[in-house]
Amino acid sequence: MGRWRESVWFRRGGYTIGGGLLVAIVGWFVILAGLPDARSLLTYQPKLPSVVRGDDGEIVHRYERERRVALQFQDFPTQLINAYTSAEDETFWTHNGIDAGGLIGAVIDYATKIGSGERAVGGSTITQQVAKNILLSNEYSITRKIREMVMATRIEQVLSKQDIITLYLNEIPLGRRSFGVQAAARAYFNKDVADLELHEMAFLAILPKAPETYSRARNADVALERRNFVLDSMEDNGHITAAQRDAAKAMPLGLVTNPAREETVDAGYFMEEVRRELIQRFGEEAEDGPNSVYAGGLWIRTSLDAELQEAAREALRGALLRYHGSRGWTGPIATLNPGNGDLQSQLDSSNLAIDYEDWRVAVVTERAGASARIAFASGDPSQLTGAVPDALKAGDVIAVSPSGNAWRLRAVPEVSGGFVAQEPSSGRVLAMQGGFDSRLSDFNRATQALRQPGSTIKPFVYAAGLDNGMTPSTLVPDSQYCYYQGSNLGEKCFTNFGGSRGGGEYPMRYGLEQSKNLMTVHIAMDSGMDNVLRVFRAAGIEPEEGAYQPYPAFALGAGDTTVLRMVNAYSTLVNHGRLNQPTLVDYVQDRDGKVIYRTDNRECPKCNMAEWDGSPMPRLAPRGRQALDARTSFQIVNMLTGVVQRGTATRLRDLDLPLFGKTGTSSGPTNAWFVGGSPDIVSGMYIGFDRPRNLGGYVQGGNTAVPIMRDFITASRDRWNGRPFVAPAGVRMVRVDRRSGNRVFEGWPSDDPMGSVIWEAFKPDTEPRRTQRQDDIDQMRELILAQLRRRERGPQADSVGENSETPPADFAEEQGGIY
Repeated sequence: MGRWRESVWFRRGGYTIGGGLLVAIVGWFVILAGLPDARSLLTYQPKLPSVVRGDDGEIVHRYERERRVALQFQDFPTQLINAYTSAEDETFWTHNGIDAGGLIGAVIDYATKIGSGERAVGGSTITQQVAKNILLSNEYSITRKIREMVMATRIEQVLSKQDIITLYLNEIPLGRRSFGVQAAARAYFNKDVADLELHEMAFLAILPKAPETYSRARNADVALERRNFVLDSMEDNGHITAAQRDAAKAMPLGLVTNPAREETVDAGYFMEEVRRELIQRFGEEAEDGPNSVYAGGLWIRTSLDAELQEAAREALRGALLRYHGSRGWTGPIATLNPGNGDLQSQLDSSNLAIDYEDWRVAVVTERAGASARIAFASGDPSQLTGAVPDALKAGDVIAVSPSGNAWRLRAVPEVSGGFVAQEPSSGRVLAMQGGFDSRLSDFNRATQALRQPGSTIKPFVYAAGLDNGMTPSTLVPDSQYCYYQGSNLGEKCFTNFGGSRGGGEYPMRYGLEQSKNLMTVHIAMDSGMDNVLRVFRAAGIEPEEGAYQPYPAFALGAGDTTVLRMVNAYSTLVNHGRLNQPTLVDYVQDRDGKVIYRTDNRECPKCNMAEWDGSPMPRLAPRGRQALDARTSFQIVNMLTGVVQRGTATRLRDLDLPLFGKTGTSSGPTNAWFVGGSPDIVSGMYIGFDRPRNLGGYVQGGNTAVPIMRDFITASRDRWNGRPFVAPAGVRMVRVDRRSGNRVFEGWPSDDPMGSVIWEAFKPDTEPRRTQRQDDIDQMRELILAQLRRRERGPQADSVGENSETPPADFAEEQGGIY
């Protein structure tokens, strides 16, 4: 025996066993190395979408990569929990994280599939699935399975069973981008979990095995079989009666094909602007921080007004469709490559869609002669009927609408535009539409498109004139203005709309109401282009410093800007010259309700006192900063009401509301504008091609953009309260003749917009004299009376020296024969 122990074979056997044990020990430690701490689940924060609310508090959007809604244990119906334990882990409430019977079955299944390429299933308890989904990866290996089992036992030592099932039901992936049972209930049945019926709960319980298989219509038979198996298991486990089981089995799957959107208003362009701002401030994904947009579970309160947004969207769309008229099909929305695989799948992944009446987005899958086959992102293929353009080909993404048992081609207007509505007192953006549909193009023409504003910039030229000695009654030449541009460019001459060279002199008001180019240029050059540019910059019109140069063309709108900037500038005028930065977000709360960002940071230390102490009521300081003279701003607004009453925006006159505004038409014409509104809502819009080109000689702001404003107001009439424009301190309202600018004492302004007498706004000591040269006349009257008194005193008083106060011989002639 001793000789055997000393033999080579004994020594080799000992080394082998010892080495094997050492390898096993080392391997065990390697497998378990780096396992996360199960206690981290005590403070685990699931990835949650950020929820956006409008100004009325209603949910209007979610920012989510994965659909999730976190619930508490008491929120889950008992039978829903029973359905999942019956389908996934019958011994959940009694095991310590590992189910021995299930594990043995899984090992056998794994052994039988080695080398087959098939993946073994089964054996994972609910606790193991929590470990895999939250703390580990989805790697398919023995190593991961061992780590999963170890983590499951550790989790059971840290969390209660209720905590574990809560994590599971909130995190389990269930298809249709849904994570957790609440998101899945909405995705498959348009219901909350509390409203689910028994057969629906059983269906959700089958999804963890193969959600993409069971959720497809073509696999309905397989899904029904598996659902009924879960119902049988629930009856076997005593959770339901046989009668309940049979009644549930008799029900169809009842899956919805188009889950209802939670959004209450179509505001894609608005939401994209909010998303960009939030990502810049908080980050996009979980690794960017605890309050990231797509994982932080933020609650975002915005300034979006659902009623105004709907009115803005439909008003702009209506104008684009009117302009398009009968121009026919303008080409595909996009083009997919048939060589890249199934066109229907490509369309599905493109996220292209449209939300207009009964229109839908489809892709042409086959073109044969005069007919074409189409497919949608979901649903069965169909036929295109009616006239099919010769240019239409396979891969073209198009808009269609129902026509009998087929579909008819629709033309999305090639022309586009932008629209913004704002609250002038705060700068809050109430509505925004950046094109026909954000699902077709996320380029926001309300904030990103740089366009020439045309005559909508003129009020700020006139503001420079008022700041530099002019008044609304100042007579301005309506005559051709030319200036020398240098030896290379020669002389540049301006004309009015239509090529007119004008003639005569008119009050400043007339030039603004009738949008006279020549009068505007004269005002700009008399005021100094540097002063004009200062007003542009103060009002925030210039997109970036140095973009505008001191050339007369910029006074007529030659510089680029955006709709949002123009609307904010007009809001500054209405707000008595106080400039607010436009905002879309009011405040942001984290998932626990703490406010982590607020747009309005004005302090009010006494606003929340427990009991009033008798001191004056606290008042918040005004928002924004004083960018323009308050009196000048009101003078411009007062003149711009004449644009609606008598000028280029008379299509708004019969709305019978206090409105102001200005039209604009850039050269070409390439853009048609209107900006204006009321003391409470200021709106601006333009239409034009994305690559600017001539819209047609008939297009003007008055006949193309103003109708958008009219439709917007008509659709939201209950929001327009008719409040008048209020003058700030330091403004004198004086009756004048609008044609001459002279002061009037005999007549009064009437309801007739074409009446000659109006109320005009003046700064103190700038209003017209009481009569023509009245001061001179009064002075001469006093001189005449003085001379008469001297004559009464005697002949010596008749001598007149060089300092005599005798009126000049031509005085009466100068006064127009008054004397």
